[in-house]
Amino acid sequence: MTAAFQVLLQVVGRTALERLRAAGHAALFSVGMLAVLPASLRHPSLVLAQVYVFGNRSLTIIAASGLAVGCVLALQMYYALLPFGAVDNLGLVVNLALVRELGPVVSGLLFAGRAGTALTAEIGLMKAGEQLVAMELMAIDPRRRLFAPRMIGGLVAMPLLAILFSAIGIVGAYLVAVPLIGIDATSFWSIMQARVDVLRDIGSGILKAAVFGAICMVVALYQGAESEPTPQGVALATTRTVVVSSLWVLCMDFFLTAVLLSAP
Repeated sequence: MTAAFQVLLQVVGRTALERLRAAGHAALFSVGMLAVLPASLRHPSLVLAQVYVFGNRSLTIIAASGLAVGCVLALQMYYALLPFGAVDNLGLVVNLALVRELGPVVSGLLFAGRAGTALTAEIGLMKAGEQLVAMELMAIDPRRRLFAPRMIGGLVAMPLLAILFSAIGIVGAYLVAVPLIGIDATSFWSIMQARVDVLRDIGSGILKAAVFGAICMVVALYQGAESEPTPQGVALATTRTVVVSSLWVLCMDFFLTAVLLSAP
């Protein structure tokens, strides 16, 4: 039993050290990315190109998901509010749910699965083809030329996609609530305009989306840069991008919600 316990401790300790080493490496990579971001602002054309690429890659799935979520949410909330006689608040409930939580969170998950995996595969294939090494040999820092513009592009594109998701979701809720269910259109919009605060509600959603975009970009770039230069290694890196990004998005959503709701 003593020998088996020692072996178990060795395995646990070795695994813990490997995880800590990987976490430290990822933290250093993130800090290094923050250090090179200002230099990329001198090349706005590169950043705008990445904003277009990330937005275009995720636009269709974001729009379709926003419409579906808005329609389903309106239908669910109608039957939940009907026993309390609060059907007139349907527009408010749907709006707050979308702009505060569902918009940034669902957009972040979809963004990680669509744009994040594509970015990891792109960087991983460039590493496998030794293009990153070739850039370093030509005295070109890949972090400044490749990573930083993509990082800023994701930071800009993610809040825009979250806003689009929420807006299309509200339109979908309107299409279900007014023509289908028969709720008064004036009541649907007026209570929403009166009770939704731009800074506290919409602003918090945009802040969450920006944080989620940063998480997805850092994870995607790190996994691509650290992937094994083989087809299997790139495939595993793209899978890890989705899993790690999704977990971080969900965890950070809880902490951001707790902080923003407790703020005066």
